[in-house]
Amino acid sequence: MFFPLTLAVDAPTKQVSVWMKLAAKIDWQQIIINIGGKIVEIILFVVLFWIIDRLGKHLIHHIFITNAKTSNTASNRISTIFTLLLNIFHYIIMFFALYAVLSVLGVPVGTLIASAGIFSVALGLGAQGFVSDIVTGFFILLEEQFDVGDYVKIETIEGTVSAMGLRTTQITSPDGTLNFVPNRRILIISNQSRNDMRVLIDLHILTNTPIKDLTQAVKETNQSLMPNYPDIIGEPDIQGVATQADGTLVFRVQFYVKNGMQFAIQRDFLAAYLAAAKAAGIQLPSPTLNLTHPK
Repeated sequence: MFFPLTLAVDAPTKQVSVWMKLAAKIDWQQIIINIGGKIVEIILFVVLFWIIDRLGKHLIHHIFITNAKTSNTASNRISTIFTLLLNIFHYIIMFFALYAVLSVLGVPVGTLIASAGIFSVALGLGAQGFVSDIVTGFFILLEEQFDVGDYVKIETIEGTVSAMGLRTTQITSPDGTLNFVPNRRILIISNQSRNDMRVLIDLHILTNTPIKDLTQAVKETNQSLMPNYPDIIGEPDIQGVATQADGTLVFRVQFYVKNGMQFAIQRDFLAAYLAAAKAAGIQLPSPTLNLTHPK
């Protein structure tokens, strides 16, 4: 009467015994040794490549920075090559470290790299853009379009080049924003740190402003301030009265200064001109503001 129940209980017992026999045949000690050995080998490779990365970066820093005792232009050039070389070295170390780890795990890396199918997938996933970034960055460096420390304008981004990598160029805006620009997006570059920069100072005047008195005040101001500004190239060019696009009159003075000093010199001389005009009793109008909302 209870015979079917006995069969039902014996069936799971037989399955458990089969699994136990299979588990008994497995050499767990050897498996643990193999896994532990691979983990130790991976850790050793990671530590080894980390040491190589740190030593290599230290050596590059010593060669390019410690021994860089040249002019400002050459120093900027060395800084550009230094940052680019650091990126290239870091990517190479990462590649070989990944290759070593995958080899330890038994992944056929060489076969994967040589496989045309994997290469096609890589291109489809964005390798074309990566290659374009590298090629563009190489030609930027080769043609010396800009260096680290240069003040540039790239499309709507303006600021100082802080670093240049394989894929991106880092530009720090005047407000402190750090912009990462893909190298392939750099099409038109306005480098404002290579040539002497022009400074225009416009003093708004009226038709009855005494031009001779204003000219004399500007000349005296130039004579007193010029010795304090060695970055000014040549003598200031007092161009006199000029008309702006909106029809207002200005008294214009032009300077040529070393790059990077144009803004400071423009501020200082403008303030000095206004003070000199006020001391000479010359009334200068304030620039008009159009507060009318467009209809």
